[in-house]
Amino acid sequence: MFEEQTLTSHAPALRYTNGQLESQFKTILENKQLVNFVESISQMVLILNKHRQVVYANKSYKDFCRQLNHDPLIGKRPGETFNCANAFKSGAGCGTTNACKSCGAVNAILDSQKGKRSTKECQILTTENNALDLEVTASPLDIESEKLTIFSVNDISAEKRRKSLERVFIHDILNSAGAISGLSSILKEIDDAEQLKDIAQTIEGASQSLIEEIQSQREFGAAERGELQLQAKQVNSKDVLSELQRTYAKHELNAGKPILISTESIDCTVNTDLVLLRRILGNMIKNAIEMNVPHDTITLLSKEKQDVVEFSVHNNSVVPEKVKYQLFKRFFSTKGQGRGLGTYSMKLFGEKYLNGKVGFTSSEETGTTFYIQLPK
Repeated sequence: MFEEQTLTSHAPALRYTNGQLESQFKTILENKQLVNFVESISQMVLILNKHRQVVYANKSYKDFCRQLNHDPLIGKRPGETFNCANAFKSGAGCGTTNACKSCGAVNAILDSQKGKRSTKECQILTTENNALDLEVTASPLDIESEKLTIFSVNDISAEKRRKSLERVFIHDILNSAGAISGLSSILKEIDDAEQLKDIAQTIEGASQSLIEEIQSQREFGAAERGELQLQAKQVNSKDVLSELQRTYAKHELNAGKPILISTESIDCTVNTDLVLLRRILGNMIKNAIEMNVPHDTITLLSKEKQDVVEFSVHNNSVVPEKVKYQLFKRFFSTKGQGRGLGTYSMKLFGEKYLNGKVGFTSSEETGTTFYIQLPK
């Protein structure tokens, strides 16, 4: 047995050597009944050793991982086979980082090693910023005194998308359409010109929100399918911030939080897709608006750092430690079930399409700052 790096924040880091893995693989192959069973089902199935390493993968699993252009699976851990971004943040690998503490996959495996069958959901953001939503089941298995785990996987991404569409998108559209309908119905009963003007402006704002929601969902779907077409052009940083300030100072979500442009903001240009940049920064501002912080102020900033232009949104909230490692996963949200696309879409649009870097910092002393860095 060898030890690449014993430091771990969650599951043990030890691994078997290649020779030991080969011996385990041969033991599995000799068990024809087990092999025939795992190959006869359509589910993705792995057999893992006590160090959570793959010693056998059925055809369904290998076929799925070929879609991810992955190397041979034997010896890897589940997160490494899926290119989970967290699996490569530590030399000790999958299951050993702080982020892994909330991972359904590794926790199900650890449960199975205590003799329990365990089923959990697992959200993965890959190194390519693709999102996977999986349901995993880990069951204990003993073969010739070897403590193994049968690890089966269902890809539930399509089901999650459908539920999100029903819960969030359609719900928000109905709210906007209902507001427009309600205001329109009372127009014919009002004679006061000033009051008519106010209601017309409110209807215009609700209609614009409805259009933006539909456009946002269309862009999001195209981005996940890899079909989004960029419209890059020279963008002025202060113009972007000024437009966002005007839009969200009067946004329906904003209950009076001041939105300021930092006096330290630098007026510079960057070649990027303006629609996507506004979408990313808009989601950052919405997050800040929704934070329940008394007397909060939201501050927008643009600056140059070496060969990048950085846009950031700051407020005085603090992201809890257990939330930090899940924030950019699809459908993870502190606001309720079915939400959580805003932070995920920041990564999707900002890194996969704009070739930038999206991240955040958060502490009691400095508050929370979300940022995107774009190459000049």
